Amino acid sequence: MALTGFRPRRLLVVLAVLCGVLAAGIAPAAAHAALTGSDPAPGSVVAHAPEQVALTFSEGVAMGDDSLRVLDPQGRRVDRGKLRDLCSGSVVKYGAGLPPGLADGTYTVAWQAVSADSHPVSGAFTFSIGAPSKTAAPVPQQQVGGGLVGALYEIARYLAYAGFVLLAGGAAFALACRPAGARVRSVQRLVVHGWALLTGATLAMLLLRTPYTGSGKLADVFDLGGLQQVVLSKPGAALLARLLLLAAAALFVAVLFGAYARAHRPDGDGPDGDGPDGDDTTGAGKRRRDLTLGLAVGGVALAAGLATTWAIAEHASTGLQPAVAMPVDVLHLLAVAAWLGGLAALLVSLYGGPPIERTAVRRFSRIAFGSVLVLVATGTYQSWRQVGSWRALTDTSYGQLLLVKVGLVVIMVAVAGLSRRWTNRLAATATTDTNADTAANADTAAVAVPAAVPAAGADAEAATEADAARPGAPTAPADPDRAAQLARQQAALAIARKKRARDADPVRRGLRQSVLTEAAIAVVLLAVTTALTTTEPARTEEAVKVATAGQSPDANQPRVLTVPFDTGGPGGRGSARIDLDPGHSGGGNELRLRISDPSGKTRDVPEVKVSFTLDAKKLGPLPVALHHSGTGHWAASGVQLPVPGQWQLSLLVRTSDIDQVTETRNVTIN
Repeated sequence: MALTGFRPRRLLVVLAVLCGVLAAGIAPAAAHAALTGSDPAPGSVVAHAPEQVALTFSEGVAMGDDSLRVLDPQGRRVDRGKLRDLCSGSVVKYGAGLPPGLADGTYTVAWQAVSADSHPVSGAFTFSIGAPSKTAAPVPQQQVGGGLVGALYEIARYLAYAGFVLLAGGAAFALACRPAGARVRSVQRLVVHGWALLTGATLAMLLLRTPYTGSGKLADVFDLGGLQQVVLSKPGAALLARLLLLAAAALFVAVLFGAYARAHRPDGDGPDGDGPDGDDTTGAGKRRRDLTLGLAVGGVALAAGLATTWAIAEHASTGLQPAVAMPVDVLHLLAVAAWLGGLAALLVSLYGGPPIERTAVRRFSRIAFGSVLVLVATGTYQSWRQVGSWRALTDTSYGQLLLVKVGLVVIMVAVAGLSRRWTNRLAATATTDTNADTAANADTAAVAVPAAVPAAGADAEAATEADAARPGAPTAPADPDRAAQLARQQAALAIARKKRARDADPVRRGLRQSVLTEAAIAVVLLAVTTALTTTEPARTEEAVKVATAGQSPDANQPRVLTVPFDTGGPGGRGSARIDLDPGHSGGGNELRLRISDPSGKTRDVPEVKVSFTLDAKKLGPLPVALHHSGTGHWAASGVQLPVPGQWQLSLLVRTSDIDQVTETRNVTIN
């Protein structure tokens, strides 16, 4: 297939922008820490105002005093404005105190937090005191981290990944695969653009962090107070560390395309005038080896440091085995950069500049194969860690995206196999090594050649006489400006002839097309990878479903409620556990009640009553005939609940002659 007029870089830019928009469109799915419980429960009706509202999360979160707000039916904030840390052991729990004497009605609880893996989460629910009422406080429908700010942040996140891949992978290609590539303009532009892309995206993420995790207003990017708080957080510190590493990376790039490129000129380096290979015993050869070793060690350290800024602030830093997951994540990112970034460098080398050496393509092929092996090993571990079960692969968004990613990798490896076949068919021609002299100045030949031609004085005259002395040579113009113009034209014609000869090679044309296909798939693969970082891990999602099973009971499971109470008198605190089995409408239900003190020890109370009411059908209250079955235990059999619906359970507990309280909870009966 002919590629006349084709511009691969334009295609890659368009694909990158489209995939960035697609990745940003998934941003609201970033629910990494999930609310697994609350007291009062969502939609519940309590007889008396609780002392506080408490929230329980599936993993560690960061919250401030304004992160949990309780609004009365008129929309006024009624909590004390001071967050309480109620975490104990592995339970992540926060609460906000409420003043005494709150009026009856429906109250709204709005909360937002930042997960331990840097993603914002938010939500809202209502509960009622005494009886439900109309409320002027709307329940927010859009999660924090969405909207325009969320889209911009996710685009910046995608561009940061792309910049890291181009910077690290392109530099590795020049160092390990094709040292002459350090003098090729297209490779230089690729690496420099990668550095600029990563730097700009990191700055954008740092400024967008305040509205992304808070208000959602784009104008808050100029909030210096919010920026200060961001820098003090773990994600902000990671972004700041990335910027410092990028400053060192700028020096690395300058040395790579400066001293290193000069050291690999085919006409020698330094006053010794050594050739490109350099005698090991000469000073230039030793300097070349030392420079290569220093850049290799420094480059690996910088790339690993940049990859670590993702590992310490993303999925790898939380959940199962973080001490193992973070180094594995760093290896995974480095392998991605070596493969995809090297592929991009190979692509621009094939489409721009002189013909690439067969040895360089073979070196990259070996590095890419090793990178794929590392990706398989690290990806398998990460998949097990984040998914946890085969069912989660198809039942969760994370698992489905992971299957898409695996499919893209398989297709890309298949195309890479085709590229490897084209590589093996490349013929090592003598002109390949000869053209290495042109590699550094291929893009600037039109400028470099004329600069040498219009030499002044005797040199120009000698050159003209030598040309004129050749048999059949055209007469050179006496005007130096005209001579320079002719030299530029001849150089341009020579480059055009070489490009036509290169493009006519069917093997190299096939290699370019297969590598371009790999690069296009890589752009989509990077977008899917970015989407995975903004999606709740399947293992966490499954754990939340289990933890919240009591709030959304399954039709085949007993209804289990834990109701704390406080009658207000001495020894009036405790909790009641109520089991209704099987929790179906009609007869045959068995109810078991257990009363315990704050330490969890069962205790007797003078009186306890349970009844059920279904306001929608105007049924009840239907009392339950309890009998005392042991210390702190009561039971009833044959409990009749005539129709399914959202029933209200009323529990009366009396701890003395004058101290008693009635608590209510909603329970779904199928």
